[in-house]
Amino acid sequence: MSGLVASDPLPRWSLTRWLIDPGQDVPDAIRISLFNALYGTLPIFLGGVFNTVLVSTAIAMRHPTPLFIGWAIGELLLAIIRLPVVILGLRAIREGRRGPSDLYILLALLWAFSVGFGSFICLLSGDWVIATLACLSAAAMVGGICLRNYAAPRLSAAMIALSLGPCVLGGILSGETVLLVTFLQIPAYLGAMTAATFRMNRMLIERMEAEIDKDRRARHDELTGLLNRTGLAAEFDRRAVAGDAEDLAFLFLDLDGFKGVNDTLGHSAGDRLLVEVAERLRAAARSGDIVVRLGGDEFLLVTRSGDPAGMRSYGETLIRALSLPYLIDGSGVDIGVSIGVALSREHGCAFADLIEAADGALYKAKAQGRNRCVVAQTTPRLAASRRHVAA
Repeated sequence: MSGLVASDPLPRWSLTRWLIDPGQDVPDAIRISLFNALYGTLPIFLGGVFNTVLVSTAIAMRHPTPLFIGWAIGELLLAIIRLPVVILGLRAIREGRRGPSDLYILLALLWAFSVGFGSFICLLSGDWVIATLACLSAAAMVGGICLRNYAAPRLSAAMIALSLGPCVLGGILSGETVLLVTFLQIPAYLGAMTAATFRMNRMLIERMEAEIDKDRRARHDELTGLLNRTGLAAEFDRRAVAGDAEDLAFLFLDLDGFKGVNDTLGHSAGDRLLVEVAERLRAAARSGDIVVRLGGDEFLLVTRSGDPAGMRSYGETLIRALSLPYLIDGSGVDIGVSIGVALSREHGCAFADLIEAADGALYKAKAQGRNRCVVAQTTPRLAASRRHVAA
């Protein structure tokens, strides 16, 4: 079955890819969704940037030394650079392409380090007013880091360590004995917040896996794993939006003699036969074809359209493949297949029109003796419409 394959937006560098990896085996679709979620909390990002710029500026005004002024300027430059990177990343996600992923993560780590560096130099200054302000700011940022980055717990843990870790070193070097408590307090806090981030990440992944499974069940036949009617309609709509639904053929298949299998061997044997039919149909289908089980012993194959003779030949190939004997529960089973074909160029591009035309052709195939392929005729209404368009 064909489908859209989103481009990989994940970072290219080994380190940055490791940092955003959830640390467990998850499908690529979830892995990409988790990374995209890192961009999804712009208000928290803006609040954090505003806080650190405000705090560093206030401290620089209190202590207008090169060190503190440089820190404030660095925070402002980081804010100016990070904002467009976030905006470009959000735009890239909407357009389904790779954004500045590696730069985004690198800047996030640099910002966390800058927060920790500010706390460190404030603790060493001996001014406990600015030290309190900087450390409170750093502690407050941890909550925002967790909320913004729990989709990437390793990145979150690294940012927490960079923003709070320097407080431990600053407390030790400050000469104040009471601040030695940070040597025990902050690592414990870091461990607790990191563990909470990993738990939130696990809960998020479980919810996403449940949603994917729910969507799969809604769009796929439980017995054969093929698309069902709902899944086919969604895929057809996707192709229609992409302008790829104007040159398709619907091959409507119905098994001949299936009821006899159910009556003689039982419904469980009938189910196993349907699974084998689905496997053969997958194997016989061409690349890019969509294979569907509509229900009961009815299947549908959507393929790139050709001329009526070519589609009839394709249908007969499928009939030969599906009509070979089956071995079910040790018993040989012979069935046939009747196929009705509708072409979008002849019977319209609407999903309902193609299904209706293919179903009508299938009825004719059954009436003509079964185990054959019939291409639907163009209705007078459609023929007149096409002549009108051509004129």
